[in-house]
Amino acid sequence: MPDHRTDKATPSTGHAPRPSGQAAGAIDSPSAGAVRWLIFALCFLVVLLDGFDTAAIGYIAPSLMQEWGVAKPALAPVLSAALFGLAAGALLSGPVADRWGRRLTLTASVLVFGVACLASAFSPDLQMLTVLRFITGVGLGAAMPNAVTLMSEFSPPSRRAFITNAMFCGFPLGAALGGFLAGWLIPAFGWRSVLQLGGVAPLVLVAALLLWLPESPRYLQVRRAKGGRREQEVRREQAPARGIGLVLSRHYLLGSLMLWVAYFMGLVVFYALINWMPVLFRESGMDPRTASLVTALFPLGGVGAVALGWLMDRFNGSGVLALGYGGTALTVWAIGQAMGDHGLLMLVVFVAGLVMNAAQASMPALAAGFYPTEGRATGVAWMLGIGRFGGIAGSFLVAALTARQVSLPDIFAVVAVPALIAMVALGVKVGVYRSGK
Repeated sequence: MPDHRTDKATPSTGHAPRPSGQAAGAIDSPSAGAVRWLIFALCFLVVLLDGFDTAAIGYIAPSLMQEWGVAKPALAPVLSAALFGLAAGALLSGPVADRWGRRLTLTASVLVFGVACLASAFSPDLQMLTVLRFITGVGLGAAMPNAVTLMSEFSPPSRRAFITNAMFCGFPLGAALGGFLAGWLIPAFGWRSVLQLGGVAPLVLVAALLLWLPESPRYLQVRRAKGGRREQEVRREQAPARGIGLVLSRHYLLGSLMLWVAYFMGLVVFYALINWMPVLFRESGMDPRTASLVTALFPLGGVGAVALGWLMDRFNGSGVLALGYGGTALTVWAIGQAMGDHGLLMLVVFVAGLVMNAAQASMPALAAGFYPTEGRATGVAWMLGIGRFGGIAGSFLVAALTARQVSLPDIFAVVAVPALIAMVALGVKVGVYRSGK
């Protein structure tokens, strides 16, 4: 039977492999607490800025339409450009991190998205903004899985989901912060100020990462082990596959597919809403400031991931998140029914964000617990990378629905369907891996 607290799927006992030697001491010793808090703070800030920069384009979209005379369907490429970059960055970052280390990869990623976001603030037209948003996305996509992997590898297995989810709360908080700041910055300084802030802050963080971010002890252990010829020969004969070979191996393949489907569908919902709610709410009669503030309530609900992390450490993680996606489908549908009543709409948007983002923000922790150390970085990165195409689909989905003049309640009803698919995918994973198959 696998360990339901971590939802580990190893063939025999299902428990996560324990680090040995210096790596174990670095993670489990009493003195590791201070280091873990430092890692937590730095990774939290990385993910916070990741969320801010990812969501920023949605908040400035109404201003782009007004200043550049852009029609809604023409916004789809610029809204999804960063998502293509996110996918590319995530897919590449796993192998790069396994070869060159989590610290170097994470720091370089933050540098890339900081420089590109700052440059995008000076875009003269939609085409240049689209290119720079893609480059921004590459950095964002590479940063996220490495922050998750690094935090996971510095956490004790019994609290891995709780700590990783608490760190990952930085993403929805950053996205929400973008909405609140956009509501103040855009009227006062224009839409470019949002991107300028989103570029300068990561560049300041790069200096902190270079000074204080340590390397993962598990990565260092693996690298040292490769230096021993005798141990290396034993590992070649006895150890399981590594990296993408492990992720796609016979034992892990179905679980990997279900993780990809769930994360893909979750991002269809997230990006359909975070990118388009400001535009949709404005069309319903809201002023731009109110539309941004109401939309900001949606990612703010991601703080609920902390509670889900606590539950995931004690029960089957996939089952917990399946219930979360079921609640997501119901509440996203309810947003469309609450249009016209601003007070009720604000409540429903917040509750929808609470269940949706808590479930989505918990997926990296679920993946980190599912794979052993040898495939963890690649497993998390590939789930995030493949899932990013769901964000692209979500952006184009709403663009297509609005082009067909679908009513607002029906748009939200359609967007709720992918959450049901995510619930089913994780339900399949529960059924298969509960018995260790």
